[in-house]
Amino acid sequence: MAKPKSAYVCNDCGAEHSQWQGQCAACGAWNTLSRVSLGNAAPAAAEFKRGGYAGALASVQTLANISLDEAPRIATSIGELDRVLGGGLVPGSVVLIGGNPGAGKSTLLLQLMCRLSQSLETLYVTGEESLQQVGMRARRLGLPSDKLKMLAQTNIHDITSAAAAHQPKVIVIDSIQVMHSAELPSAPGSVAQVRECAAYLIQFAKQSNTALFLVGHVTKEGSLAGPKVLEHMIDCFLMLDGGEDSRYRTLRGHKNRFGAVNELGIFAMTESGLKEVKNPSAIFLARTEEISPGSLVTVLWEGTRPLLVEIQALVDASQFGNPRRIAVGLDGNRMAMLLAVLHRHGGLFMADQDVFANVVGGVKVSETSADLALLLAIVSSFRDRVLPRELVVFGEVGLAGEIRPVPSGQERLQEAAKHGFTRAIVPKANAPRQPIAGMEVVGVNKLSEALEALNQ
Repeated sequence: MAKPKSAYVCNDCGAEHSQWQGQCAACGAWNTLSRVSLGNAAPAAAEFKRGGYAGALASVQTLANISLDEAPRIATSIGELDRVLGGGLVPGSVVLIGGNPGAGKSTLLLQLMCRLSQSLETLYVTGEESLQQVGMRARRLGLPSDKLKMLAQTNIHDITSAAAAHQPKVIVIDSIQVMHSAELPSAPGSVAQVRECAAYLIQFAKQSNTALFLVGHVTKEGSLAGPKVLEHMIDCFLMLDGGEDSRYRTLRGHKNRFGAVNELGIFAMTESGLKEVKNPSAIFLARTEEISPGSLVTVLWEGTRPLLVEIQALVDASQFGNPRRIAVGLDGNRMAMLLAVLHRHGGLFMADQDVFANVVGGVKVSETSADLALLLAIVSSFRDRVLPRELVVFGEVGLAGEIRPVPSGQERLQEAAKHGFTRAIVPKANAPRQPIAGMEVVGVNKLSEALEALNQ
């Protein structure tokens, strides 16, 4: 009997090595190599042939002869999910959904599959729960469950055999970490099993033109568990986030071959499951009647739509030799840089002050359009002066104190006007050529001009 071959695979980048070593030669990470047994791929090909899918991808065509007609998408009937996916499910695509325990991954997919089962052939594969547990949840949520086909299985060969027999249009695998292949000696959840099971299921989805959802676990650091190559294999990677003390969940697209990246969907966790939030700006703008110093509203651009959020800042005299700089939902290093710009070009000295910043609602700001709003909120707290409730601010701040324009400035202003804001301080390049009804727009080129506009 031939000895099974093995290799050592990096958990971060997926590079293979013939022998174990402390550092990955490809990405330079330390202690990330795991042993992987190289199984035989012949049984997989034979099974696909029995299922009638062999040769689906074998035909060779020239690029000019390929049909450019857009593949029809499958509407999920969940508007926020369709938005993040780029307009719906693409047949043959593989979507990976990750999130912390209790975020609502299984609940969202169960709602999706119960709705799709009314018009399409669907298959929900559960490896972590029994069929009775899933049925109890569907009954509690009041979902239509008369047509959804269920399978409690963790062996990928049995799963693909059942899928080949029923030929569903959409499959859910919950979760990829508990799937296993009998051809590999390692335990379920190991790097070898996750990698090979995912590759096997993805190959089946592509050849059968089936839309596939994979549920993935996350580590304690919040990153996706398993080999990094898993994110490269799939077509779309979505992350469902939500704090334990928050009833709202955010679904963000980190990778999408068929739509915009960083698209954001908002859901509310209720007794009847996850409900779409049609107007997320109204949630994040639930401000108190009495506005305190250091509070200001800005307009972010999330995927393909604007989002209004409130930024709060608190400046207080430091009791220690090294003043603290703490930012929640913002980049702390960027805030420290902006404070230096404020000192150099705004004339405000805060080296002896503690500065705290927070984005209300748990939103994480990743773009630079919130620079100017953050600085003006800090100035408001430092001077103990309340800013007007109807004021909205956005713009990028450069190291020379210049205010740089941001993308989609007109759409941001129109969204702010829709929510009742009557005054805006924006980069001069983003000032509209035609006035916006009911809104005064002040265009500024430098930080000093923005500070002057704040005093008017």
